[in-house]
Amino acid sequence: MARSLSLAAYLAYARRNTATGSVPDRPRPDGTLIWCHATLPAHVDALLQLQDRLRMQRPDLVMLLTSHEQQPDTSATRALDVLWQPLPDDSVNAAEAFVTHWRPELCLWTGGDLYPALQSCADRHGIPLYLVDADEALLARPAWRWFPDLPRSLLRQFQRIKARNSDTARFLRRMGARDSRIEIAGPFIEGAVSLPYSETDREELAAILRGRPVWLGAHLQSGEVDTLLNAHKQVSRLSHRALLVVVPHDPGAAAGFSEALDTSGLRYITWSHGAMPEETTQVILADTDAEMGLWYRLAPISFMGSSLVPGAHGCDPNEPAAHGSAILYGPNIRNFLSSYSRFAEAGAARIVRDADTLAAAVNRLIPPDQSAAMAHAAWDVASQGAALTDRIAEMLHDALDTRQAGR
Repeated sequence: MARSLSLAAYLAYARRNTATGSVPDRPRPDGTLIWCHATLPAHVDALLQLQDRLRMQRPDLVMLLTSHEQQPDTSATRALDVLWQPLPDDSVNAAEAFVTHWRPELCLWTGGDLYPALQSCADRHGIPLYLVDADEALLARPAWRWFPDLPRSLLRQFQRIKARNSDTARFLRRMGARDSRIEIAGPFIEGAVSLPYSETDREELAAILRGRPVWLGAHLQSGEVDTLLNAHKQVSRLSHRALLVVVPHDPGAAAGFSEALDTSGLRYITWSHGAMPEETTQVILADTDAEMGLWYRLAPISFMGSSLVPGAHGCDPNEPAAHGSAILYGPNIRNFLSSYSRFAEAGAARIVRDADTLAAAVNRLIPPDQSAAMAHAAWDVASQGAALTDRIAEMLHDALDTRQAGR
């Protein structure tokens, strides 16, 4: 594609900045590396989930993740398969240093906020570019009025563009993007992934608990268990057959949970001991790994722990959403703020702050129609994100197959 006069002028301007920007703080790993840029904090969560999908078929694939913010506060970005780097300045020197160091197989850009020098450098090196969750509000740049055909040149560098909505698709066409490369795909958000479970255990427990209100405390920290138990005592005054399932975030801390249960006076069983709940059982201490899928499927109401105690940062609300459970959560959810905000806006999640507000929320949701309405709203939000993530993963797999076959 012939370079536009506006793009040439912009790059000449960008070449005046001789800074090379942030120096990569680690070597490029061997093998397949893709570069993904998160324009918004919510894109970080979606890209991390996309990486999980991609590695199902390409176990050695590494994602280079860039963003405008400081390194995202999540353990996932410290994993070996995700390398976080700050986005370099949009100067020719910085772009060249970045691209030649990392040599990505492809680039996936989210939202908008395009960087002409960086993008053009990648294009010049033959790196395929893809834009997802294109949003008109993030693509409009008033300063570009001095470069009238710059947006057209930049948008035409993308192999495929997935627009958030029809308004953005029309905007992209007006800006000169090729219609054949535009798809209206909806917002790119993290979605629901079903967790494994034992169908035998589920059927047996469902038969035993038939007719009993069940709610779940998932990923609980030691400092949260007393709050849950006090809330359950209040719930039991109105629903005397109610059953609480308590799941420690760290199964190794289960001994402390047992002590709290002994002190509470509530009748409980410990799942790892092989016991099944009886009619008089009030709490199940679920102290084993890898069975969250079972508990989410049994409980129509889930309180997501690691969110009440100071210093906690929350846990993934997509887990209960994927299994038909209404979502309650505490105020300390920094690692998943965008996800909880999305569910709350859809009427699928509700914040609580202590035992009293938690008990009140559970009591409101015990009627099946109330919890079902929230769970349905959560599923609608989460399934939308999962479907688009699958389509993007398929697009990237096809691009990698084509690129690697041509070598």
